Order: sequence, then C-alpha cells, then structure tokens
Amino acid sequence: MQNTVKSAVTFKGMGLHSGKPVRMVVCPASADYGIWFRRTDLMDGDTLIPARWDAVVPSKLCTLVANDDGAQVSTIEHIMAALAGLAINNALIEIDGPEVPILDGSAAPFVAAILSKGIRAQSSPARAIRVLKTIEVRDGAALARLEPAEMLEIDFRIDFAEPAIGRQSRHLNMSNGAFVRELCDSRTFCRQSDVDDMRARGLALGGTLENAVVFDGDRVLTPGGLRHTDEPVRHKMLDALGDLALAGAPLLARYTGERAGHALTNRLLHKLFATPGAFAIDDCDALAGGKLPGVGVHRGDLPLYA
Repeated sequence: MQNTVKSAVTFKGMGLHSGKPVRMVVCPASADYGIWFRRTDLMDGDTLIPARWDAVVPSKLCTLVANDDGAQVSTIEHIMAALAGLAINNALIEIDGPEVPILDGSAAPFVAAILSKGIRAQSSPARAIRVLKTIEVRDGAALARLEPAEMLEIDFRIDFAEPAIGRQSRHLNMSNGAFVRELCDSRTFCRQSDVDDMRARGLALGGTLENAVVFDGDRVLTPGGLRHTDEPVRHKMLDALGDLALAGAPLLARYTGERAGHALTNRLLHKLFATPGAFAIDDCDALAGGKLPGVGVHRGDLPLYA
C-alpha cells in the first residue's frame, strides 16, 4: 500500500548554504500524488515544484529541483532519503525559502519527527520501478550503476586523501527498515579546506560543527567525533537513496556508486528512463511490498541519539 504522513510535521532550522532560517512543513497528500514542494514565500508564478529526476537543475554541492517558472528548492536529498526510507510515497512539502533546513546534517531528525506523528496507509497499491537492464554512467574515476535485483541494494565506495576518511566501502540491502537503523543518522561531511573555499565564495554560510562532520588531515574537528567509524560512506549512501527517490517510485535494483555524487546519480536516472526496455513499473502485492525500503519500520529502529 502507499503511505503518507498521518499529520503535518514542522521543521525549523538554517539553510546550509544560505545561513538563513527556514520553516518547512511536511503535509499529508492523497494517494498517487507523489512528492511535491511548494514555496510559500513566493507570490507570483507557479510555486509547486516536483521532487522528480527531470526537475533537477545541475548543482555541484547538493540536489536542487526547479519548475518552469524558476521556483526552486535546494538541498532536498536528506528529506527525500527520509521519506523513501519510511516508505512515504505521497506528501506536500511547504517551505518558506529556497533551501531545506540542514538540522544536524543527517536525515535522523526528519525520520524521528515523522515517526512520532505517524504514517498513514492509503488504499492504492504501492508501485516500484523494476530495473531490467544494467545502466551505467561515468565521470573520470567516478561511476554510478543500476543492475537488476529483487530489492533495492546500495553498494558504495569512497576514497579520500585525508587519513581520517581514507578508503571506505559498504553494501546494504535497504529492505526491512535498514535505512533507519544503519544510515539515517550519518551526517554530511567535508574537509576543512572545502569549508574555507566555500565560505570564500559565499557558500556554506549556515555550516557549523553541529551540522557537519569536518575533517582536517587525520583529525575529526566535530565535537564528539564520528557516530560510526565509516560515517562518510554511510552518508554517501543516504544521499544516494535521496537522489534515487527522485525516480518517482522505489527502485528494485542494485545501485553501485564509486566516488559518485548527486549529479552523477541524476545522470544515471536520465539514462535509465531514456533507455528502451530498461525498466518496468510493477504494482506491488503484499509479498513484493515487503521488500521496499521503510516497510514495517518503527520508532525502535531509530538510533538512540536520533
């Protein structure tokens, strides 16, 4: 079955790049509505923006969607991962600015608040996108790939020069609440040199050691250190789930990312939907629906500090 939030869930925080306060409300929506953003601060033009792969505008630092009238919302990957990881298919997200609040840099605050309000099942059957052919895109040493599989799996590898990060890899079957238990609390991360460069360009104005893990050589500058020894690769997997959620339905596929980022994953979705015979849309019965991310998740799956 499809799902929506049981009642409106409100979030307040700073935009990571703008440094400005933002109020965002995740509202219930009818079956087959999908996920849409609405800019409540805009008075003119179309204020509705689809959370969909073909609405993505190229951006190096985050995932940004826009409509034909130029209304846009950026840094949507964490809330999209939370919705996908909770099997929420339908929601209207009202937001009074151009950027989703960063909160603690992970998806855990979104997950915890939504679970506390509850999730409502809807009468329409859930649908999934079954990948039938292997699709791959590359950019230098980075690649993103989708292969046929019975449920969503994410396999990610990163390689950074900083000794505190280094090479990390992780593979995860995303069914049975795995996102909530294993990934949702992993925070965005960066190098101190990246922070200095972004601020010199007027970016990351809302970034602090409270909403990102900052590395400098072999040191972790963020107080309290890491939540997981491999928190960076887990966060990359979190981002990948959020970006894949822009397909419009859960994927039945194995996703592999090697040094992949938001733009490469979006290119992968473009190639998937442009390739004849590469996918099929399935109505999920109870058995197949149990393989989707978020089905059966409950508050006990949350990490203790979420």
